[in-house]
Amino acid sequence: MDANEVIVLKPGYTVQTGPSQIRADGTITLARGRLNLLVDTGGPWDRDFLLSALEAHGVKPQDISFVVCTHGHSDHTGNINLFPDAVLILSHDISMGDLYTVHDFSKPYIIDDGIEVIATPGHTQGDVSVIVRTNAGVVAITGDLFENEADLTDDSLWKTSSELPEEQQMSRNRILKLANFIVPGHGDIFTV
Repeated sequence: MDANEVIVLKPGYTVQTGPSQIRADGTITLARGRLNLLVDTGGPWDRDFLLSALEAHGVKPQDISFVVCTHGHSDHTGNINLFPDAVLILSHDISMGDLYTVHDFSKPYIIDDGIEVIATPGHTQGDVSVIVRTNAGVVAITGDLFENEADLTDDSLWKTSSELPEEQQMSRNRILKLANFIVPGHGDIFTV
């Protein structure tokens, strides 16, 4: 497989259940090309689903070369332990087992031809997004930089959970100029 492709294994969701309570789960995405990359692993309750979804695409945990968690919230990092052989990028930390690599995220971290990780602060200070160049166009897998497609017209959907709203707005604008498609943190892929 030469061309990169992006497969949303599970669209995330956020549902307000009452005052100060939500039900939420992060989007889980597989990027494939010369190697396999998993972006966000869902919550720990997604373990069996994640393994089945990967198997349905002919991928075993040991086939995953990189796991990227866009930020450190539990609904995006809950299954990193399933991939002990993968390079783990969690926010700005890059590790293989207990060996950490220092990278200046003011520059992209190149994973492979057409796949890179960039800093997109806002939701949290350490947020990152994965940029994948495919035959269909540029796909940005953004975590909670974008909650879902509806937040393009309703700022309250992302601003209420933003640690740094001004920085997040700048990061969002950058992605909107760069990408043809966005995989948000709590919804399905959408066209820019």
